[in-house]
Amino acid sequence: MSAVVESGAKLSKIELAKAERCGLELAPELAELAARGWENLDEADLTIRLKWLGIFFRPVTPGRFMVRLRLPNGVITADQLEVLADAVDRCGDEGSADITTRQNIQLRGLLLDDMAPLMAAMEAVGLTSRQSGHDNPRNITGNPLAGIDPEELVDTRPLVAAIQSRLLADDAPTNLPRKFNIAVGGAADSFLLHNDLAFLPADREGELGFTVMVGGFFSAQRNELAVPLGLWLRGDQLPLFSLAVLRHFEQHGNRQARNKSRLMYLIDELGLDGYRAAVMDGFTALGGEAFPHDGSHRVNRAPRSGLGVNPQKQEGLSWVGLSVPVGRLDAAAMAELAALARRHGSGELRLTEAQNVMVVDVPNERLEALLAEPLLQRFSPTPGALMAEAVSCTGNRYCSFALIPTKSTAQAVVEELDRRLELPHPVRTHWTGCPNACGQPYMGEIGLMGAKARHEGQMVEAAKLFLGGSMGAEPKLAELHDKGVPLSGLADALETLLVERYGARRRSMAAAA
Repeated sequence: MSAVVESGAKLSKIELAKAERCGLELAPELAELAARGWENLDEADLTIRLKWLGIFFRPVTPGRFMVRLRLPNGVITADQLEVLADAVDRCGDEGSADITTRQNIQLRGLLLDDMAPLMAAMEAVGLTSRQSGHDNPRNITGNPLAGIDPEELVDTRPLVAAIQSRLLADDAPTNLPRKFNIAVGGAADSFLLHNDLAFLPADREGELGFTVMVGGFFSAQRNELAVPLGLWLRGDQLPLFSLAVLRHFEQHGNRQARNKSRLMYLIDELGLDGYRAAVMDGFTALGGEAFPHDGSHRVNRAPRSGLGVNPQKQEGLSWVGLSVPVGRLDAAAMAELAALARRHGSGELRLTEAQNVMVVDVPNERLEALLAEPLLQRFSPTPGALMAEAVSCTGNRYCSFALIPTKSTAQAVVEELDRRLELPHPVRTHWTGCPNACGQPYMGEIGLMGAKARHEGQMVEAAKLFLGGSMGAEPKLAELHDKGVPLSGLADALETLLVERYGARRRSMAAAA
């Protein structure tokens, strides 16, 4: 790792720890670390390096750890989900899991003693958590309906898998200046502009390939949508190009100020033309080939929810999209989802960026039986118009940065509003506990961010409101509407907004009409 450190550079505590030792070196030592006890570990190992293995120390729940999986394209099998369910179940009341906005799963409540056997169990079913946290390329996302979507332009599964394989190889970067998000679009509704590197389906001289978009990110300091790099690639070039981008970022990204170390800051420093030229130098040196492009692409509408019963491109088969309220799972639900996938489908499930799940490859003659399963009373294929599009970070139950209990608040408020209101169409709400914006509030038609506000002479838990985010043909980031609505009055405030701006009708009035 230390090879990327500039001579004489003043490094942060984090960068010094990374330069000293790569977190991947801890993998064979997990049993030994557990025997020593988490309280006795080197602080850098505990809070930084273990994240290279996808293991997260949580100060809010000391002694209980989180494990974040890599699930390229959001694909998971019943066998894999059962392994994860068993791990959560062993944690008893402390155990839970979350579907994330990057189409993967986080396991919560684990002990350090659990890690070595869990890693072995995951490897046996083709799962890994390698480099899923901290300054690494995070889970690579793609069209959750890849391979079954009647509307898809390209199947993103092999492309995403190939990129992951290349970026987890022994010669790939393992010491980036900050985290890095990559996504591949496969349909007209593949909104990906919140990623550092996004490949959108695009035409060039009658051939379908991908235009390159760079620099998207959300943070406490700055929020940007990705911009066209002016390059077009064939699908088989995506892994090598991704490697070239990450190698350049590893060598030249900012390591002195972490709040200015995401890719867009490097693009600002070099200028778009300078950045493109630098990346192309590395790409062509690897044997890659790219072509100039105007940045036009095939993505022209907001993402589908994928909920409910939907016909696949394969005749006689359907997928059933289920709403998982704010992405929260327990062991029993995970085991039952695995059983449903086997009983009614092919044994495969898909996870979405909206934190929902799809049972795929269901023969049409099995649909009635699937829809009658008791679990679908909890994970409905036809949720309310707000629950269908509700996304939330984990909140202060597990995160020390969050200012409010995001998931529990989001679920309670959304359920209450779905009871009060009828909406002409779903309204996407994004909930985040702090300005770090893990819940992507700027992407929501309504975004909510944890805050503190003065109410009746006291500081109370509150939410900032952002309005107007769009993921359609003309994407737009949501803008601040209110600096602090107390949680006690949040449902009422949102009810007014939904009636005045989004065409909602109060159910009592609708019934009277």
